[in-house]
Amino acid sequence: MGDGVGAPPQAEGEGPEGAGGLQAMVKAGLPIRGKRGVVAGTGPLLLAVAAYLQSHGAEIPILCEQTSWSKLARFGLTLLADRQKAAQARQLRRDLAGVPFAANAWPVAAHGHTAVQSVTIMRNGRSEEIACDYVASGFHLVPNTELAVLLGCQLRGGFVHVDGLQRTTLPNVFCAGEPTSIGGLELSLIEGEIAGLAASDRVPEAQRLVADRKKWARFARRLDRTFSLRDELRSLASPDTIVCRCEDVPHSRLSDHSGWRAAKLHTRCGMGPCQGRICGPATEFLFGWNPDSVRPPVFPVRVSSLASAGRSDESEHTNFEEANR
Repeated sequence: MGDGVGAPPQAEGEGPEGAGGLQAMVKAGLPIRGKRGVVAGTGPLLLAVAAYLQSHGAEIPILCEQTSWSKLARFGLTLLADRQKAAQARQLRRDLAGVPFAANAWPVAAHGHTAVQSVTIMRNGRSEEIACDYVASGFHLVPNTELAVLLGCQLRGGFVHVDGLQRTTLPNVFCAGEPTSIGGLELSLIEGEIAGLAASDRVPEAQRLVADRKKWARFARRLDRTFSLRDELRSLASPDTIVCRCEDVPHSRLSDHSGWRAAKLHTRCGMGPCQGRICGPATEFLFGWNPDSVRPPVFPVRVSSLASAGRSDESEHTNFEEANR
């Protein structure tokens, strides 16, 4: 999923963020030294985010992983056969030395008035409240398939369907990376190389890379099995939980509808600036809905940006004419 399943209160300045979102804010200059940040959700991204925040002076009182210890142990054993991944895991363990790690744990609610002051987590079936300034939650990554859908490419299992040479269902349209599967950097790079070679009619060279892609695809499947979301997370939302943040649509206004289209018509869910990028995956997990439309432009653009781009084009055209008089 996107940012989180629970319903933290809105906060001014400090509060609940997506795990990757908080990391991006710190990269952009958000001061976090001395702040307490609970990192929660699922998947290896949490480890990287926690290590990054700690390296910038944040205190991580706990890192919550929703999957079980048994699944984590099995996944860890598979890493022993891969030197590169095993080395990355050891480095993250060193980076996170001293950070408490809890499996079978997830956030239930964040508390505070104008800012988050604490978070309640469910840990091995018991609730626990932890004081904090930030809650960085991330429950999976979701593929960005909007451009492919607008072009008319077929999806399978929520991903762009491609063949062995990264060709989509449309002639001369290739796709690589996380729109085709969430498998990490190595898989994305090898898929991109295959697509580039195939698109330039160097098919034999592309085919020689297929075995490497299969290796990383197997790793991606192990990731998906290990960190699949547990059913208990579906029951976290209360009636006033905000599911569509752009239009302030709570869970109670969505639960009576049978699908995405009906919910949009009656509640405007998915019709705000994010165009369903946040609430779409959330409703898919909570209700089993399948968001079935993408509206251009794919990303919101300010009219002022379009206007300035037009002026820039005119200026470049004028400069070109003057230079060639």
